[in-house]
Amino acid sequence: MSLKGIYTALSGSLAQTLKIDTIANNIANVNTTGFKRDQQTFSEYMTAMEKEPQVIQVPRVPASIESFYDINGGDKGYVDAAGTFTNFEQGSLKPTGGKLDVAIDGKGFFEVATPSGVQLTRAGNFSIDGNGQLVTKDGHPVLMEGSNEQSADQRTVRFSGQSQAYISDGGEVFDGERNLGKISLVQVNNPDALQKVGSNNYAFKSNMAPDVVATKTPNLKQGFIETSNVNIVNEMTEMIMAQRVFEGTQKAIQAYDAMSDKLINVVGNTKG
Repeated sequence: MSLKGIYTALSGSLAQTLKIDTIANNIANVNTTGFKRDQQTFSEYMTAMEKEPQVIQVPRVPASIESFYDINGGDKGYVDAAGTFTNFEQGSLKPTGGKLDVAIDGKGFFEVATPSGVQLTRAGNFSIDGNGQLVTKDGHPVLMEGSNEQSADQRTVRFSGQSQAYISDGGEVFDGERNLGKISLVQVNNPDALQKVGSNNYAFKSNMAPDVVATKTPNLKQGFIETSNVNIVNEMTEMIMAQRVFEGTQKAIQAYDAMSDKLINVVGNTKG
């Protein structure tokens, strides 16, 4: 019995370790522009799910020592890490006055070109690289609106370097008085299909089809950036709670280990 119980406690310990790592990553990105906090979801997994219904003999009499063994371990439960959930709640908008800073006020994502293909981001703290391209903080070119026939390279923004570059509230990019086009802003109808690639970019999961639509009237704020939606006080509270639960599971593991030791070295050596 003790050996089975130690695995239950161990699954809880591993789950809390995963939760602590997720919270630590949230705290580390509290000042990252456009960052969305993650949280772990857990569920109970019953060992009965591993067995055929006809194998488990559920006792029909009041619980007793004799009836307990008929359950065949069907009463055992484990913590199952169901996955990571990203909270896409909008962060607050912070004024910067930057000509190339733009924040999305509401739903939507910017499209950016990466070596792995087109990805999405909420971080609008753009800049101009050495080639005159409009890029993200990570150096990924920001894409403009275009047709499906156009490649990502054809949708990048290039400035002449001779005039003041800026972005309007409508997402239009200007090189001085010349309008270069409008930044591509899309909405994702199934955000659960997104997975983080790095801290600020998103790509679609391989097993889920992209469901995106272009935003014709983007609601942008020029001269602003969207801050992280991480609440440092809540994250620290969650961290303390997770650490306490982890310590509790460690004590349970130690208790089961002590029980196993006595079972083997004390009871096992007892002669009738």
